[in-house]
Amino acid sequence: MIKAFSGFEVVFLEIINSYFYLKFKENNMYRTHNCGELRLADKGEEVILCGWVQRSRDLGGMTFVDLHDRYGITQLVFNMETNSALCERARKLGREFVIRAEGRVEERSNKNLKLLTGEIEIVVNEFSILNKSEIPPFTIEDDTDGGEELRMKYRYLDLRRNCIRNNIILRHKVALEVRRYMDEAGFIEVETPVLIKSTPEGARDFVVPSRMQPRTFYALPQSPQTLKQLLMVAGFDRYFQIVRCFRDEDLRADRQPEFTQIDCEMSFVERDDILYTFEGLAKNLFRHIMGIEFKDPFIKLAYNDAIVNYGTDKPDLRFGMKISDLTEIVKNHGFTLFDTSEFVGAICAKRCSGYTRKQIDGLTEFVKKPQIGARGLIYVKYEIDGNFKSTVDKFYSQEDIKRWADRLKAMPGDLILILAGERKTTLSALSELRLEMGERLGLRKKSEFVPLWVVDFPLLEWDDETKRFYAMHHPFTSPKPEDIHLLEEDPGRVMANAYDLVINGVEIGGGSVRIHDANIQKLMFKVLGFTDKEADEQFGFLLNAFKYGAPPHGGIAFGFDRWVAMFGGQDSIRDFIAFPKNNSGRDVMLDTPSTISERQLDELRLKFREEELL
Repeated sequence: MIKAFSGFEVVFLEIINSYFYLKFKENNMYRTHNCGELRLADKGEEVILCGWVQRSRDLGGMTFVDLHDRYGITQLVFNMETNSALCERARKLGREFVIRAEGRVEERSNKNLKLLTGEIEIVVNEFSILNKSEIPPFTIEDDTDGGEELRMKYRYLDLRRNCIRNNIILRHKVALEVRRYMDEAGFIEVETPVLIKSTPEGARDFVVPSRMQPRTFYALPQSPQTLKQLLMVAGFDRYFQIVRCFRDEDLRADRQPEFTQIDCEMSFVERDDILYTFEGLAKNLFRHIMGIEFKDPFIKLAYNDAIVNYGTDKPDLRFGMKISDLTEIVKNHGFTLFDTSEFVGAICAKRCSGYTRKQIDGLTEFVKKPQIGARGLIYVKYEIDGNFKSTVDKFYSQEDIKRWADRLKAMPGDLILILAGERKTTLSALSELRLEMGERLGLRKKSEFVPLWVVDFPLLEWDDETKRFYAMHHPFTSPKPEDIHLLEEDPGRVMANAYDLVINGVEIGGGSVRIHDANIQKLMFKVLGFTDKEADEQFGFLLNAFKYGAPPHGGIAFGFDRWVAMFGGQDSIRDFIAFPKNNSGRDVMLDTPSTISERQLDELRLKFREEELL
């Protein structure tokens, strides 16, 4: 283990670092300070600044130029009376010209306290243009006039804006804090290959043809799952990596074709050892990045309870509004939708009985969206006078509806929203409706965080279309020890030794205790429909490794991009990645994916089918 520095050594290193920084400043021919550094205490000092011209203002005898770099903005002043030639030159500076300016720090008469440098300005006595700039395609300021696609095309300009640059700096700080915590906890960062073997489980692989081995392909890793398990076999009992991963899947706000994981694995541990360690990582990040202290253990919620009460395995617990099952108490009253539905569920929105017809129609349209899939929305207004007004009054008496209200613990002034249909679909739709109401009622505050562990997942899920089981997490997840005997008898009942970390309705990380016994792993492959030959072709390297003493092990992978976006108070991860792809998976800046030359195709022995060229 790397030796920790003593207090004396830390102070000594800081002195050495400061010395070299000062020597750098002394010897730097371009600048003595950055554009966010100078303060009123520096008044009278002769300085040199470099940066980009954000804007200039001509006010008769004075010209003011805002010079910016990644550290901030400093105002430059040119005086027509004292140096008319210099002022005339300054008036020709365009937006984003790169300049070097020499001058004296003076106190501003019209201070701008919104800027850290807003009490001073630089009275310039000389400047030079280091590089001219064409007029930028959009305004490089936080309140820009550029649309997202345009800004992505010129991402190198977008990155000059404070808001985007600060996102990247936040990402850097989170990465440093992760590495610090993991190092102190005894973990070793190990790099794993980017060109690996394609496997059939999970999302689609990105594949890379091999020139030296014709008709064969590498895959880009969806995660280093099997590789980190091999590191456990190798004796690296505490591994982590901040690693790039790749999945060829449809995109959304929190997905990119390439993304970053905090990938972790431990040996000689059980589930609660892993949860304790990485709950510590989460608390450490909240403490050092957000200044938020979590003293109590995170909530643990069983998968089944999450589905029943919230309709999802990643519930947002910043607010209540649990789902209530009304299926049995609404049947047999002649209302066809309820009588013929497998499941009838409801949520109660507090103090919303004043919702207008237009607002309720909007909710109805929301739940009928194809991605949500509800057939319609039934509502009940619990009026302040204690009466009920609903869309099903002709089928149900006031006493009947009062029983629904009691089930939901509704009070006068509340609004009950009901969906009905197939159980799985309806629970999912109620989950989306619950989140929508939470958003409308201001209950999903960006400044509040409620982390929880979702545990006790099913190991497998059945797919009616292919008539086979799939791993809910991945094929290497261990079943609960007490359920191993069910793998052949009744696979659908087997529970997984798996867990997810969920914060504010976002799955931040997921993991499991792994299978470390070759025989159980072979049985798992068999349940998933692999023949012995297929299992050996795809995963023979792992099964062979297990023959040489695999320790009990488990781990977790966190979505690094999601962590950073959450800390930045945004839902989309895109603005926290330096060079992201758009919703179609294109990099519009590099104009890729793109075609390659016929020569490259020939070298790789690749040819397109004729119908794809039409």
